[in-house]
Amino acid sequence: MKHFKKLILLTSIISLLGCKSKNEKVITKLNVVTTTTMITDMIKAIGGDKIEVNGLMGSGVDPHLYKASEGDVTKLTKADVIIYNGLHLEGKLEDVFKKMKRSKKKVIAVSDAINPSQLIRSENFASSYDPHIWFQIDYWIACTRFAADELSKIDNTNARFYHNNSEAYINKLKELKGQNELLMTLVPIEKRILITAHDAFNYFGKAYNFEVIGLQGLSTATEAGVKDVQNLANMIIEKEVKAIFVETSVPKRTIEALQAAVAAKDHNVIIGGELFSDALGTPNTPEATYLGMYKHNISTIVNALK
Repeated sequence: MKHFKKLILLTSIISLLGCKSKNEKVITKLNVVTTTTMITDMIKAIGGDKIEVNGLMGSGVDPHLYKASEGDVTKLTKADVIIYNGLHLEGKLEDVFKKMKRSKKKVIAVSDAINPSQLIRSENFASSYDPHIWFQIDYWIACTRFAADELSKIDNTNARFYHNNSEAYINKLKELKGQNELLMTLVPIEKRILITAHDAFNYFGKAYNFEVIGLQGLSTATEAGVKDVQNLANMIIEKEVKAIFVETSVPKRTIEALQAAVAAKDHNVIIGGELFSDALGTPNTPEATYLGMYKHNISTIVNALK
């Protein structure tokens, strides 16, 4: 009899556990795949420990020329959400994203947060707009809010968490903007000429009153010709430009050729340092975050041109 009662008790416990496992909802993290390092950093700041973020592109990767590997396609297929820049920044991935949208995959372009009337138009780019919107901090704030709203629609349970995190991140962006404006007062207006390998900094120029010139245009897929180099060398001499800049995601040879062309005309222009344009810095460095990247770029530009 005693053993019989134990058996009934054990059976009841197992039955209860079985009911719990059937009724209990399994909570899984939202699987979010991002493209550029700037977007990956933003989404991690918004999502925190509530989402799993997989960034396709790493430090020093040029999104203009990026090709998806088989592993990337697998990540994209398994993702709950795909978040990318848009405006044809990820040129070779655009067709992939369009196909996934048609198959009802949730695909979000952060550039949709920006009214086209606010974008810099360019006939030299596939979208007819400059895609390097992260260098205008006000635009990046808009993109952050937009991304938080979209994630909240998909995962309403954590909506408050996403919005609180996005506002905390936006406050840091606003603080960065104020610091930048203060530092820029050190560079006289007539010296605000920024020359780099490609036109990644036009939104930066618009924000801080810089004339921006990139040898390769908006996309690194184009190459600068000898005539381009010579014309820019003459302009550097005429306007007494102190420094030109290389970019981490673009080979140095174009800027080095420009420096040599200036030297051949018996003038000197220094390479003022390395700027982060289409990708953040290596992991575990200050420049591996959007905030750290921007601070590095500002200090490098100001110190070279002031």
